[in-house]
Amino acid sequence: MTDPTLGASLRGAVDLSSLRNRPAPVAPGEEAPAGAGVAVPSLVLDVTDETFPQVLELSRTVPVVVDLWAEWCGPCKQLSPILEKVVLELGGRVVLAKVDVDANPQLSQAFRAQSIPMVVALVAGQPVPMFTGAVPEQQVREVFAQLLQLAAQNGVTGSAAVDGDAPQEAPAEPPLPPLHAEAFAAIEEGDYARAIAAYEKALLENPRDAEARAGLGQVRLLDRVQGLDLQAARAAAASSPQDVAAQFAVADLDLAGGHVDDAFARLLDLFAQLPADERTPVRERLLELFALVGDADPRVIAARGRLASLLF
Repeated sequence: MTDPTLGASLRGAVDLSSLRNRPAPVAPGEEAPAGAGVAVPSLVLDVTDETFPQVLELSRTVPVVVDLWAEWCGPCKQLSPILEKVVLELGGRVVLAKVDVDANPQLSQAFRAQSIPMVVALVAGQPVPMFTGAVPEQQVREVFAQLLQLAAQNGVTGSAAVDGDAPQEAPAEPPLPPLHAEAFAAIEEGDYARAIAAYEKALLENPRDAEARAGLGQVRLLDRVQGLDLQAARAAAASSPQDVAAQFAVADLDLAGGHVDDAFARLLDLFAQLPADERTPVRERLLELFALVGDADPRVIAARGRLASLLF
């Protein structure tokens, strides 16, 4: 079972197809208008590969807890009723999205569900690890309390109500800008080079395009890790502790797999070992990964502090 302490953000842990419906990021501390809400058919939703984009949109208003389960999974049957009970008691402050991993392989792959039950939250379109395995009800309540605090810090303070009882409907999704649409189409085709070029062009046209900048970082990461074998990459890094390319490969794989602290620690250790005139590429890669995870994330703040101490 993983540590239930929540991180503030984990960009890159969800497959990049989510960019198609990805909302604009909410600045930390920016709250939704008082009473903002959304109508839902139920506070407990069965979600599929096809309907998942609507769940991402819903998470702009209210935190969504994703329960990845399967019919054959005994621990899932122990945990799911607890999750449903807690969600219903919260009265619309959280929505539960249930994903049958056998019936929805794209979502299973996107969340890297290597074991189930696996529970992940979505806050403003960004995934937040919660826990893996069946846990006691009291622990579930504690983690949900942490989730609500995190959501409030990121401006997600709305609520959900069943059918017509919500204060307002979710806003209609605006169409993607042309270059964003081109990038997403390229991602769907596995043409990451074309997606990178589209995002780079979007940034040339508008350097303030935060969505293009975030998308570019994610696609670059995906492009770097495709085809890499984790076992081989770890063996190469272990045999050559100061081989920058080998350490970069494992750090990328760790970040893509959600092992954020491991990725940062590896690169910070490498930075500390290298001569001063060889450190620049490592510092640049760290800054790139910091941007992917999010500047407000406690893991980024801690890693930035260590980097500063190594620099000065």
